[in-house]
Amino acid sequence: MASYVVLSGFTEQGIRTVKETAKRANKFRETAKEMGATIKEIYWTLGRYDVVVILEAADDETVARLMMKMGALGNLKSETLRAFSEEEIGGIVSRI
Repeated sequence: MASYVVLSGFTEQGIRTVKETAKRANKFRETAKEMGATIKEIYWTLGRYDVVVILEAADDETVARLMMKMGALGNLKSETLRAFSEEEIGGIVSRI
């Protein structure tokens, strides 16, 4: 499984309904599971981003579908980063 880091900020709608954020997180976990992804961690943060998610999925396409589906709800704007483990990056750089 590939790892991803999602950096998210509340939209105007998302901050207006911020009291529902934990409930939305649980729904996000369920939706991710249905789509073949696993949410490893969700953190609410201070600073530039409001929410950081660590997730795993088989491929980029799965994550793209998941994040488009979540984005369409209108509560968060996100940026998704593919993350490589130490072992993965070792294999990548060994082929340079």
